[in-house]
Amino acid sequence: MTDTSATPALPATIADIQRLLPHRYPFLLVDRVVELEPNKRVLAYKNVSINEPFFQGHFPGKPVMPGVLVVEALAQAGGLLTQLSNAAGDPQAETFYLVKVDNAKFSRMVVPGDRLELDVELKRRIRNMAQYVGVARVDGEQVACAEILCAASRD
Repeated sequence: MTDTSATPALPATIADIQRLLPHRYPFLLVDRVVELEPNKRVLAYKNVSINEPFFQGHFPGKPVMPGVLVVEALAQAGGLLTQLSNAAGDPQAETFYLVKVDNAKFSRMVVPGDRLELDVELKRRIRNMAQYVGVARVDGEQVACAEILCAASRD
């Protein structure tokens, strides 16, 4: 008999992430999950490369990852926290949509070559809603933070 309550094997690779999230290139913004406390916290990474399509226009000659995409990466990490915590369930049963962002703050620019660390905690889960608090860091230094609300929808 298999224990379905066990924590999923880590690190979660890009193949695992693609099974759990509907996002695809160029909007899949999480490359790996390295820590998980089910229903509590997740730590994931996004490797920021000069090959990202947004760098062509943001900004030519001085590439900076748009802050809105840093927040989106935090939201995707939150989605992975929820999906990995529900390891026994069907990952395709619910899709979470970003519905609200509060208290977003940006402390430093994210540039090519950075590894964006996405540290997200589940603040509360009520019915079909999940509220997360996320902090993005590069080299241990905070670059952004936000409170994120997502709503589930059965497709």
